[in-house]
Amino acid sequence: MNKRTTLADVAREAGVSHQTVSRAVNDKGEIDPDTRARVLEIARRLDYHPNYFARSLVTRQTTTIGIIIPDITNPFFSEIVRGVEDCAREHSYNLFLCNTDEDPQREASSLDSLLEKRVDGVILCSSRLEESDLVSKLEEYPFAILINRDIQSTLDNVAVISFDDTLGAQLAMSHFIEQGHRQIAFLAGPRRSHSGEKRREGYTSSLRKNGIRILPNYVLPCEPNIESGHQAAQTLLAAHPEVTAILCYNDLIAIGACLAGKSLGRAIPNDLSIIGCDDIPMAALFRPRLTSLRSPKREAGRNALQALIEMMQGKQASEISMVISPELIVRETTSLAPDRPPKQG
Repeated sequence: MNKRTTLADVAREAGVSHQTVSRAVNDKGEIDPDTRARVLEIARRLDYHPNYFARSLVTRQTTTIGIIIPDITNPFFSEIVRGVEDCAREHSYNLFLCNTDEDPQREASSLDSLLEKRVDGVILCSSRLEESDLVSKLEEYPFAILINRDIQSTLDNVAVISFDDTLGAQLAMSHFIEQGHRQIAFLAGPRRSHSGEKRREGYTSSLRKNGIRILPNYVLPCEPNIESGHQAAQTLLAAHPEVTAILCYNDLIAIGACLAGKSLGRAIPNDLSIIGCDDIPMAALFRPRLTSLRSPKREAGRNALQALIEMMQGKQASEISMVISPELIVRETTSLAPDRPPKQG
């Protein structure tokens, strides 16, 4: 087996000190540009790679970040991960990715595992943990970013990047109501979802604001996938055929609801209007093309890692936290309510 090239090997070949090689490969300055160029050329020729483990013992940083998501098959989370990865590559960080399958116990276990790996920080998406459990886990980390999950506790080491899910639901409901819909249901996603709670707030506040009766039977929880959306929509429409519009927790549920409506003989959108959330790529490819709430997911991932780096550099969490507003993208799954005539002129 070939011996690994060390910093000492490069220093010996270049005829310079260990410190000079270290400055050259770490771009620390205080070194003649020509000397740096010569050292780097020799390092490349000898196939020298810095020993990051040894460096971590000195700097107490591992240049690794943990990221935890509920479902790697959900395009919403894969887009966030892509944004984190883009930024990590630019800053020479490595990622440990953990998928929890929407299971709070697996999420807690992932947080413990990443802590044991001594990651420099963690990015946690859409946490399903109870707040007390979440806070106790995050307190052990040097730095953490929460995406799409607020907490009531104030932690100096935790910043929050959230989507304004209440506003998003209100935008969707305003669109339905402007189209004349009054029997509007909500497929609310997982019971433990923070986003689902916020979207339900937007749903109910819009009904209340417009003097529309709030019917608890019009709200059904379901898992955030196509199959569960299909089953929940079938159950809802069988029990309440008068429903003319459905707001869905995410696009996967909305696609399942569209398929359920079609199977029950409901034309989309003439007999049944549907709005999803997240505007995943599939939303524009599905037929009819899905009306959805768009949030910049990849940008959120990039912002999360950038915020984590800024916290490591001394910036306060309160200065970094941000709220991202969604945008309603109107496509082909919404139209006038069946009993409402089109506007004249």
